[in-house]
Amino acid sequence: MEEKLRNAHHELERRVEERTAELIKTNEDLAREIRERKQAEEKREKMEAQLLQAQKMEAVGTLAGGIAHDFNNLLQAVQGYAQLLLMRKKEGEHGWRELKEIIHAAKRGAGLTQQLLTFSRKAESEKRPLDLNQEVEALRELLERTISKMIEFKLQLSDDLQAINADAVQLKQVLMNLVVNAKDAMPRGGTLLFETENVLLDQEFCRRYAEVKPGDYVQLTISDTGHGMDEETQEHMFDPFYTTKEVGKGTGLGLAIVYGIIKDHEGYIMCHSEPREGTTFKIYLPVVTQESEMVEEKESEGSIDGGTETILLVDDEEFILDLGEQILKKLGYTVLTVADGDSALELYREEQERIDLVILDLIMPGLGGSKCLEELLKIDPQAQVLIASGYSPDAGAKGALESGARGFIRKPYDLRQMLKVVRDVLDQG
Repeated sequence: MEEKLRNAHHELERRVEERTAELIKTNEDLAREIRERKQAEEKREKMEAQLLQAQKMEAVGTLAGGIAHDFNNLLQAVQGYAQLLLMRKKEGEHGWRELKEIIHAAKRGAGLTQQLLTFSRKAESEKRPLDLNQEVEALRELLERTISKMIEFKLQLSDDLQAINADAVQLKQVLMNLVVNAKDAMPRGGTLLFETENVLLDQEFCRRYAEVKPGDYVQLTISDTGHGMDEETQEHMFDPFYTTKEVGKGTGLGLAIVYGIIKDHEGYIMCHSEPREGTTFKIYLPVVTQESEMVEEKESEGSIDGGTETILLVDDEEFILDLGEQILKKLGYTVLTVADGDSALELYREEQERIDLVILDLIMPGLGGSKCLEELLKIDPQAQVLIASGYSPDAGAKGALESGARGFIRKPYDLRQMLKVVRDVLDQG
């Protein structure tokens, strides 16, 4: 009897142990499933946040580009009419200095709109193969002469860094804007570290960052030991005109410009920052795959000659038509004006034999400039057309030239430069 009881007790213990093991395993499986679900949910929320941020930046960029386009037209009127008045005065005459100041202010305004266009990726860039290490080295030489001695610069640059396809001027602007922010974050001094290396962004990396495309990149890391940023600041840091600086200490365009330039270069920028723990920016730029063709703008030199040719001016802004007509007539040209693409095509069909040049705005309601250019060239494949615009979302100077235009005039244009381009195209025709 005792033997049976012992056996029964052992069997009960065995079953309890098995059941306990089963329960432990079930609990472990359940805990693992909960962790996996939580991680998947966190990943989904992170990707949704990335997507929303990308959509927000795209929307803000579109808005900024539209504002800049309209602002460019207004600046064209201010700058153009002031230059017309200045042409009638001699240096030192009453009003001469004031007109020069007006023109100077208009050009400064044009610089601001160019920054907005850069953010919205509607500004032209001239890319060529560059060694990022050389750009960073050149920047260090400049900064060591101009930035506070309390800030220590450190470089950790890869010896075999691959080339990137970049606009040197815009890349310098990215570096300077990030350095200025880092300097402001370290008023009592600190360390600013630049690192470069070749990286492969694989599928796993791209799954974590929805907008990133896999491939070979050059990674630039810029780290400071400054006061860092809180979560709210990081959420808005790339927004145009958002700034935490005092009034008059910044426009709030610095990081917005950086974002726009990096996106225009088909790259990515990421930031990690904690209050009192410093800030680290990581920039990924794709390595160069082929040589880039350059679009060079020639400086206007020498005197500007007029002519007797007939020019068709197409723009939806009445004051730009009036300004253009006054400028061109002053140089001897015959000028025809229309306010939209359909009217331009109709008039060109009627007056094709005597129209020597068409100056065509790209951004117009109804039949836009790109489509109008296409139709003009169908009527006359030899038609001479100059494109005029503050920006073009889908073309720009290079795109317009590839479509058959003979040249590009960027708004707001300087009268002297515009007249030289007109004369050059007519002489080549």
